[in-house]
Amino acid sequence: MSAFRPFGILYFCRIDYKGTLLQPYIIKLDQLGMNDVELVGGKNASLGEMITHLSGLGVSVPGGFATTSHAYRDFLSSNSLDKAIAEELTALDIEDVSALAASGARIRQWILDTPLPDRLEKELREHWSAMRDGADISVAVRSSATAEDLPEASFAGQQETFLNVVGWDRLLQSVHEVFASLFNDRAIAYRVHQDFDHGQVALSAGIQHMIRSDLGASGVVFTLDTESGFRDVVFVTSSYGLGETVVQGAVNPDEFYVYKPALENGRQAILRRNLGQKAIKMIYEDDPAAKTTVKTVNVDPAERRQFSLNDAEVEELSRQALVIEKHYQRPMDIEWGRDGTNGKLFILQARPETVQSRSGRTLQRFSLKKRAEVLATGRSIGQRIGAGIGRVIDNASEMSRIQPGDVLVTDMTDPDWEPVMKKAAAIVTNRGGRTCHAAIIARELGVPAVVGCGDATQRIKDGQKITVSCAEGDTGFIYDGILDFEEQQIELDSVPDIPVKIMMNVGNPDRAFAFAAIPNKGVGLARLEFIINRMIGIHPRALLEFETLDGKLQEIITEHIAGYSNPIDFFVDKLTEGIATIAAAFAPQPVIVRLSDFKSNEYANLIGGSGYEPHEENPMLGFRGASRYLDESFRPCFELECKALCKVRDEMGLENVQVMVPFVRTVKEGAAVIELLEENGLKRGVKGLQIIMMCEIPTNALLAEQFLEHFDGMSIGSNDLTQLTLGLDRDSGIVAGIFDERDDAVKILISAAIKACQEKGKYIGICGQGPSDHPDLARWLMEQGIESMSLNPDSVVETWMFLAGENV
Repeated sequence: MSAFRPFGILYFCRIDYKGTLLQPYIIKLDQLGMNDVELVGGKNASLGEMITHLSGLGVSVPGGFATTSHAYRDFLSSNSLDKAIAEELTALDIEDVSALAASGARIRQWILDTPLPDRLEKELREHWSAMRDGADISVAVRSSATAEDLPEASFAGQQETFLNVVGWDRLLQSVHEVFASLFNDRAIAYRVHQDFDHGQVALSAGIQHMIRSDLGASGVVFTLDTESGFRDVVFVTSSYGLGETVVQGAVNPDEFYVYKPALENGRQAILRRNLGQKAIKMIYEDDPAAKTTVKTVNVDPAERRQFSLNDAEVEELSRQALVIEKHYQRPMDIEWGRDGTNGKLFILQARPETVQSRSGRTLQRFSLKKRAEVLATGRSIGQRIGAGIGRVIDNASEMSRIQPGDVLVTDMTDPDWEPVMKKAAAIVTNRGGRTCHAAIIARELGVPAVVGCGDATQRIKDGQKITVSCAEGDTGFIYDGILDFEEQQIELDSVPDIPVKIMMNVGNPDRAFAFAAIPNKGVGLARLEFIINRMIGIHPRALLEFETLDGKLQEIITEHIAGYSNPIDFFVDKLTEGIATIAAAFAPQPVIVRLSDFKSNEYANLIGGSGYEPHEENPMLGFRGASRYLDESFRPCFELECKALCKVRDEMGLENVQVMVPFVRTVKEGAAVIELLEENGLKRGVKGLQIIMMCEIPTNALLAEQFLEHFDGMSIGSNDLTQLTLGLDRDSGIVAGIFDERDDAVKILISAAIKACQEKGKYIGICGQGPSDHPDLARWLMEQGIESMSLNPDSVVETWMFLAGENV
């Protein structure tokens, strides 16, 4: 992929006054490409590749130059440093953390005590002078190893990077320290673990124009979901200031998911927005006498409550990321920055993603058998569960306390921690987001991690037995005690064909990408209640009537909706995000979204809800479902749901979303809801829209033919249908033993609904708990000719294989 050079490496060689052929010591980035990894390392080769091939496609990369592996190797050999280093490392046991630290320090000091070759200094000064062209400029000096950023191994963060380097003396010192950093403790250990020969790895220093992201923002982009490996999204993280705080995990950044097909088709493409805390930022140090060139300061509280990127910038970054991914033909891990002086977005690094992109066709699913007291929560990494003795480590000097099988609990990690992180059963940090150092290494090691907990080091006692669960969605939990859990292996290529569609019940958008990897024919039930409860948490009328609320409640809601322009947009946008995430995960398979079916007591539990909900003796039979939508007091709230669904289907192009109406008591009520939906932009048949009703009241089955005059099909809600047929409260422990979806009366009603839909040629499925719990009921439903069964994700493969007549 590199630029054509008639004479290969000779293109860069020079001849001295004696006629000796000199290997190149420095090459400009715009003369490099991916064929030059052995010459300038993976990072610098990739920068050159993008400048050469992608600049014309809208990818902006700051220019500069790089020292070569020849310069590095000549430096080490000139004073026999290479031999001394080899002897030192031959006798080293890297499992001995103290010995590793001592050897690493000795080698680095040897390198720093040895002057750089005169020729290298001379050429550095020449290129530096040409780059600055008489101006005072600031550059980044980055390390680039010849074994770095390969598809099968990532050396990212192993060596040093220096930012805001100003002046010749600082530049020379930084290059020298970059050379020494090839022998950082973590780099030595990583090479041994990855089976790389120390002597075969050389280092290149990349000198690149700095952009003023200290005045803007920066972060990381992955061209897949880092947790599940889902390929149809771009995952963007962003925080104020220089990007080191994001990479190190010193901040909890903003996060965005962008849907690739929508972006490529010019549609609204942002699926999710998560507002990060962004407590600190790294900026330039303006004191010339300071030892460091950058410093960390607190972010203004008002800025923290805003997203650090706007939607247009998120989509522009994602477009550049897609260009890069297409060029390299693999998922990519990209660092970026926004210049605060002109608002321009730049790509600073790009390397292959090395964890999820190598995942096979086997899924591992973990689940707790029971839960205990929650000690702390944060962002989950790895979808696994780990347990052990919690070791609260305050700083790197205490790393030797970590024993195999312990749970590492600390404020944050950096590459110096890597030699002991591989010993841990799980990792817990106070700070960091899903692209921080702890998260990246945890994924590589295959251990669960919960990052960004805030105060885990205070809540967890040193020596306490704990369980770390990352198997419950986006939120990770640290439980007291060693808890039992199960692990399930799912072979993705092993499910046979059966005469019924197996769909899934998915309420939690956080887990949609992972669930989509399980064999499925779409989502038979996506509940809006989960999205409203977990992602919104506020009664819609409180948002609609925000100006009339008392001051204290307004303050609570204002804090809750931070990052969004107003209360109503917050509701619509968060609902849109939740629906769109599930729809994108399963596209092009159908996703049947059930309109909200909160009972009055459940709505009352939302913020501001108690002032709008009636007290009912039996909410299960009260103000819910279709009756609620048609009531004048709730209709404006229902219209917000319709608006979100229209945005998903019309603006984002996710036309696989179908709509389901719950708890329709009468045919007249059903007809009225269909009319109301049409008034709000959701008309049956337009852009393939189907409107389905829940069959969960005996009248729905008894009058199925009449209901089907207004609906495109039915989905059997076996939970409510059973309790209403048998006349019992399924939440009552006294009569719970009578509850059984396999009762003959219930089966007669189910059979009638199936027959009516078949005769009308309309959709018929089931989304209740029954077939997930009772395989014999699932078999009976298949024999009845039901079109689909929507199951809980953890029972999909087992039920599928049972129906196929195979053992699991």
